Amino acid sequence: MTDEEAMRLALAEAGAAAAHGDVPIGAIILDADGAFVASGHNRREVDRDPTAHAEVEALRSASRLRGQWRLDDATMVVTMEPCPMCAGALVNARIARLVYGCHDEKAGAVASLFVIGRDPRLNHRFPITAGVLAAECASLLKQFFLARRGAR
Repeated sequence: MTDEEAMRLALAEAGAAAAHGDVPIGAIILDADGAFVASGHNRREVDRDPTAHAEVEALRSASRLRGQWRLDDATMVVTMEPCPMCAGALVNARIARLVYGCHDEKAGAVASLFVIGRDPRLNHRFPITAGVLAAECASLLKQFFLARRGAR
């Protein structure tokens, strides 16, 4: 599966988050051969859980399915640059690679504010591909927040 094809799956997950009132961020995990392993989307509002970010949900699902916490042959594809919590979870899961859509200038932790995932002081680092279908990912978020502000 190409990065663009994978991002389209992540965008579908993001749509599922928006459908239940959560910020539309979606994530999927692929194995070393590029095959789908697991997915997740933001569930903070519906689960009332501050850790229920798309990346964490996908990591939890992949780890359960594989029966191990190490995902050192897997790629995470997520619609927006991970926050510090999620970037740290990717390091702890020993993810092999990260692909993301749009930057997060306010909380992005792999390029915008921090470089978690590439920081040589950490015990694990991973390559990062940014900007895959960035305009579509950013548009989904923009539309969500415009609608939310309009509903007030």
